[in-house]
Amino acid sequence: MSDRVQFFDTTLRDGEQSPGCTMNLREKLRLARQLDILGVDIIEAGFPAASEGDFESVRAIAETVERAQVAGLARALPGDIDRAWEAVRGARNPRIHTFIATSPLHMKHKLCKEPADVLRMAERAVRHAAGLTPNVEFSAEDASRSDRAFLAEICELAISCGARVVNIPDTVGYAQPEEFADLVSFLLETVPGASRAVFSVHCHNDLGLAVANTLAAVRAGARQVEVTLSGIGERAGNAALEEVVMNMRTRPAYYAVSHGIDTEQLFPANRMLSRIIGRPIPATKAVIGDNAFAHESGIHQDGVLKHRETYEIMTPESVGRSATDMVMGKHSGRHAVKSKVEAMGFRLSDAEVDVVAAAVKRLADIKKKIYDEDVEAIVLEEVFRIPDKYRLKHLHIQSGTISVPPTAAVIMEVDGQERKLATFGVGPVDAVFNAIADIIGKRPTLEQYLVNAITDGTDAQGEVTVKIEHGGLRAVGRGSDADIIVASAKAMLNALNRLEKKSEDK
Repeated sequence: MSDRVQFFDTTLRDGEQSPGCTMNLREKLRLARQLDILGVDIIEAGFPAASEGDFESVRAIAETVERAQVAGLARALPGDIDRAWEAVRGARNPRIHTFIATSPLHMKHKLCKEPADVLRMAERAVRHAAGLTPNVEFSAEDASRSDRAFLAEICELAISCGARVVNIPDTVGYAQPEEFADLVSFLLETVPGASRAVFSVHCHNDLGLAVANTLAAVRAGARQVEVTLSGIGERAGNAALEEVVMNMRTRPAYYAVSHGIDTEQLFPANRMLSRIIGRPIPATKAVIGDNAFAHESGIHQDGVLKHRETYEIMTPESVGRSATDMVMGKHSGRHAVKSKVEAMGFRLSDAEVDVVAAAVKRLADIKKKIYDEDVEAIVLEEVFRIPDKYRLKHLHIQSGTISVPPTAAVIMEVDGQERKLATFGVGPVDAVFNAIADIIGKRPTLEQYLVNAITDGTDAQGEVTVKIEHGGLRAVGRGSDADIIVASAKAMLNALNRLEKKSEDK
């Protein structure tokens, strides 16, 4: 058995299904490139048969990624499989990932099929996929609640029909670590031809055991792990890539496996995801959270000062969390800016570099130190944004402790036409949102409003995330600025632009 564990990242497919984690095409391409830099072996780019938008994004990712395999998910249906192949065939190493449910509960109540019908569908699907590419993965959905004998039978069938990878999902996060490891061992020992396929696991976190179950399966012989950045995904999420790989790195003798992940890219990759989906990384998040390497207790501080390994089993640098130095300023030239953004994983045109360089100089007039996070926020704000139907031009706020209600005067463009309005609100942000709503003639429901400082210091840029709903459609918007009220306006307009795009695509 090989000791090499392949990392199959499904952030762009299963992860994006997490409520509020929808990404547009440009964001998916950026994240796919970062996953490639991170060193994942397979990127599951999406479910091509789900929609035309999903199909186009999978195809674009397949044609963009330089190193990793690119997989498209498909139900065990010929139409789904053909659609997936059409989307991924332009990849350097395309994969078709087909699945069907195998637990009695799913077969009876979801598929309304008998076990013999499911076997026939699986056989037809895998044979059809193998006729298109030798790189076929088969998944037995809800494997952890399936009858073991039936699961072994369908795994044997899939391998005999051409599946190179057989995936054993804990679809609803039901399994316990010892139990799941025993299931993987049983299949490896029982299934005829098991040595001809890589056995994979895909664990959900409903009971908080996704990482534990994944690692237990690796110990039992699984050699592919299906994971997501920060563990995002359906319901409580999936096994977190960064936690799985750092367990392997920190306990090499215990797991005795190798992998291709560049762990110093873990924090940059997760930070990029956080910015794209508008969800801050929790401070207490294992491996990559702000508190992961923080020590407040006097006893802990004393121990770390004497010898870091007293309370740190890994270094911040090992996951890409090093002290951030000032790297940009008003005197930084466009070549320095281009070099910096490329080092951060962005691939920009000359015109886009010029836009970022100009924004860096404007920001340097406001705050003394320009950090990597500031540059990243500028790129996201100025380059990777939805084309503007609504654009902010000027904003003036009057607010304070006096009895006069907070007032916002907003000048903005709607389809290139300047519009202006002043109105009141309960607070300055409410006044801004009221003015924007009155200008565009649309008053969406604000479901979420989050504020996060991009860097340390009182002059830090503020990053605002809003989630809005209007007419049954939802959108998340983000904006950053040294002025938190301006950032709020930018976030609302970004959300409205996304909402408009969704409405056009319906």
